[in-house]
Amino acid sequence: MFKRIFGSSDSPAPSGGGMGRGGKTDPLETLAKLKETTTTLQKREELLWKRVGEEVEKAKDFTRQKNKRAALQCLKRKKMLETQADQLSNNIMRVQEQIDLLESSSMAVTTVQALKEGADAMKAQMRENKIEDVDKVMDEINEHTDNMRAIQDALGTPLSNSVDEDDLLAELAELEEMQEEEEAREFDAQLLAPAVPTTKAGARLAVKPVPVSLPMAPARSAEEDELAALEAEMALA
Repeated sequence: MFKRIFGSSDSPAPSGGGMGRGGKTDPLETLAKLKETTTTLQKREELLWKRVGEEVEKAKDFTRQKNKRAALQCLKRKKMLETQADQLSNNIMRVQEQIDLLESSSMAVTTVQALKEGADAMKAQMRENKIEDVDKVMDEINEHTDNMRAIQDALGTPLSNSVDEDDLLAELAELEEMQEEEEAREFDAQLLAPAVPTTKAGARLAVKPVPVSLPMAPARSAEEDELAALEAEMALA
């Protein structure tokens, strides 16, 4: 039975089974083969446990028929089938462990290859960008930055002021003096102004008031009168 599953050591190796070109093992093909083997073993295990259940039912039937010898034969076959099923379970576990190890190894190889490709790409970039070129570029950037800063400083310098501040203060004092003289003349003019004529001593002429016509309030409607009366009543309550 195991020769049918795993193959005999004397039988020739199958062509291309997990072997790539040049005699190298292909991890993907090996993984596929291991998973296929796991599926086959699991199906065989399920079949064995099904037969175990059948032998148990047969043993029950023979027990009801008082056929003790036949019932014991069924229990013996059941025991043998259980042993085979347990062995298959262990084999499945070993194959699954091999699958896990191979997948982990494949991931490690893939990671190393990716890192190697990254390192090669970095080397290629470093060959294209030498340190001398980088220094030259940085020097040019610093030079342009200094020139731009000098231009900005020159543009930010305030224009030269040709006006003398002392002249401005003197002009301001002259304006203040002229303002004071103007106010003094206005005050003197008020003192020299003629008195207002009066009818009696100390009494001024009466000024006839000018009648002013005030606008008449618009007539209120009946509804407005009623509303006003209601508001007055509410205020008294």
